Amino acid sequence: MKLSKENIREKEFHNKLQSGEGVRSENKFYKAIFNLYRDFESFLKENSKDKIILDYGCGIGSVTEQIARHNPSKITGFDISEVSIEKAISSAKKLNLEIEYKVDNCEKSSFDSEKFDIIYGSGILHHLDLNVSIKEIDRLLKKNGKMIFVEPLGTNPFINFYRNLTPKSRSEDEHPFSKKDFDSIKNIFEKVTVKYYGFFTLIFCPFYKRPEKSLVYKFCANLDEALFKIKFFRFLAWSVLIVGEKS
Repeated sequence: MKLSKENIREKEFHNKLQSGEGVRSENKFYKAIFNLYRDFESFLKENSKDKIILDYGCGIGSVTEQIARHNPSKITGFDISEVSIEKAISSAKKLNLEIEYKVDNCEKSSFDSEKFDIIYGSGILHHLDLNVSIKEIDRLLKKNGKMIFVEPLGTNPFINFYRNLTPKSRSEDEHPFSKKDFDSIKNIFEKVTVKYYGFFTLIFCPFYKRPEKSLVYKFCANLDEALFKIKFFRFLAWSVLIVGEKS
């Protein structure tokens, strides 16, 4: 497996993180994008049956295990971190789930071309050379295959200020999405939709605990949905859901 210096840094960061030595201070805020992950999981649940699926940068396999229960014909997860893959394999065995895991490079994997019906990932593309990884995803997808990814935006100045205050929470080479990243995706995939999440839900995060049962969260999520219908305000979002289809 050939790795660039950036790949090696990412590998070392995530091996350290999954060995219990890393810090992810922003985890407490993820409830603010509960609706994003709900939509992500709904898409995969509705589209996974009898499909060949790849979890692209699977980490310890938390999402992979969920999708394995939706009756795909085969599901594979891969990640650059050996520690993550070891944990994923161990967990799948305990749960008696049929998942193939392997250590590989997302930017240049060893899989055959046009192998997968669906490729998905959560918070992975912004760790990679996007131009290279999008071409790799296109190579791996079958004709009319679909990709779906959850990624952070890098356009809200207040969120970027917080990122600058907490550098140890992320790797050196992370780059939350900007306009040029969406352009790179649209240069490869003609059919692309992007949905935006996390402004009011993030601001009012202290006022709710369980978003699925909170009226405050529901109200804020509705405000966000209305706000992000206006293109100008989309820079305020924290994260996006990207769906692309290979023609």
